[in-house]
Amino acid sequence: MEQKQQIEKDFGRVVGYEPIKLEFERILDMIRNKKKYDELGAKLTSGVLLSGEPGTGKTLIANSFIKASKLPVYLIRKDLPDGDFIKFIKQSFEDAKLNAPSIVFLDDMDKFANEDNFHCDAEEYVTIQSCIDSVKGCNVFVLATANNINKLPNSLIRSGRFDKQITVEAPKGKDASAIVEYYMKQKNFVSNIDSEEIAKILNGGSCAVLESVINEASILAGFADRKKVEREDLLRSAMCVIFGAPEIANKIPPKIVAKTAYHEAGHVVVAELLEPESVSLVSVLGHKGSTQGVTVYYQDDEEYFSSIEYMENRIKSLLAGKAATEIVYGEVDVGASNDIQRAITIAERFVDNYCCFGFDKIEFRDNSSNDLLSRKEMIIFNELEKYYQEVRKMLILNREFLDKVAQNLVEKETLTCKDVKAIKARCNIVK
Repeated sequence: MEQKQQIEKDFGRVVGYEPIKLEFERILDMIRNKKKYDELGAKLTSGVLLSGEPGTGKTLIANSFIKASKLPVYLIRKDLPDGDFIKFIKQSFEDAKLNAPSIVFLDDMDKFANEDNFHCDAEEYVTIQSCIDSVKGCNVFVLATANNINKLPNSLIRSGRFDKQITVEAPKGKDASAIVEYYMKQKNFVSNIDSEEIAKILNGGSCAVLESVINEASILAGFADRKKVEREDLLRSAMCVIFGAPEIANKIPPKIVAKTAYHEAGHVVVAELLEPESVSLVSVLGHKGSTQGVTVYYQDDEEYFSSIEYMENRIKSLLAGKAATEIVYGEVDVGASNDIQRAITIAERFVDNYCCFGFDKIEFRDNSSNDLLSRKEMIIFNELEKYYQEVRKMLILNREFLDKVAQNLVEKETLTCKDVKAIKARCNIVK
């Protein structure tokens, strides 16, 4: 309990990310209780590199650690011309050494030079390597952040210079819910908004994205002269911030909106029948310049890459948009091309990656024989046709569910997992 309270005290501004906070709390304990670790022969970690997509909170975590350590910090960011920057790096490490114990913080280290993974021996990185080596054993802790570690030389980020590399990923599950709730408390929301529902919609978004969506929702509420932010503001904000959806649904011809609604409803119905609550959001609003709608699946990455059944269900869900449109309108769905390509990609994994259809179907080299390619293609086509016919049958048997989801989409434009669940409860479901 005392350890948990200390972590909360040191990293109170960092919501979630408990394993990462615990890792840094160990380092803080070494800084605060040096004698205890000296007696054990333990040496302070020479450096930590936080890596991950922009907006995931790397700098916030680093700054919280620095503040909790109460040590002098020497911040290095690329804001000087190359020659002056090299001198600044050297001087910062010298000053840190003279004022040890101290911290050198290399923020956005992958931006220190315009290099890539084929040319990553820039003078800036060579200088940092030399400087890290020069302060070894001098009680100088090196902390760094980077968006793309592929731009950094392996010689720089190896153990001995950075003993720990910690990946900071976009928040998911309980972490995402906690962060959404944290940001919502800073706004004036109506009391019945479910933070878990919103977190599921924003699944995979960085902390910065979560904050932007919630802030945009409060702007929408203010522009509408409401005193409190409502659920519809959040849904509209999510579509705007994440998918770039303009508020033009009422300008799209009703016939197009209706077709889009049935296409998306097909995805939703099949996904809901195969994996209840696997769709977090569905909308007929155009996105990123398109008039087509969008269906967002709540994906468990561990389950996705360890279950053939899960991937088969995803193929069926992808083909369901085409099937629904063609059942209802009796014509080819011209908006299904991207869904079909994604379904083919998954089916190809069954043949090549997982050997589901025998070793004689695997394409293992660039110059495979025409006979092999023909056999592989026939397997994929047959599997897709099988899944498509299964999906058509599911939708025909559950036409009531399909119609009601489509009607609600036309009326409300955007639905969440909770909305779909409520619609399903009012239908006679046939499995």
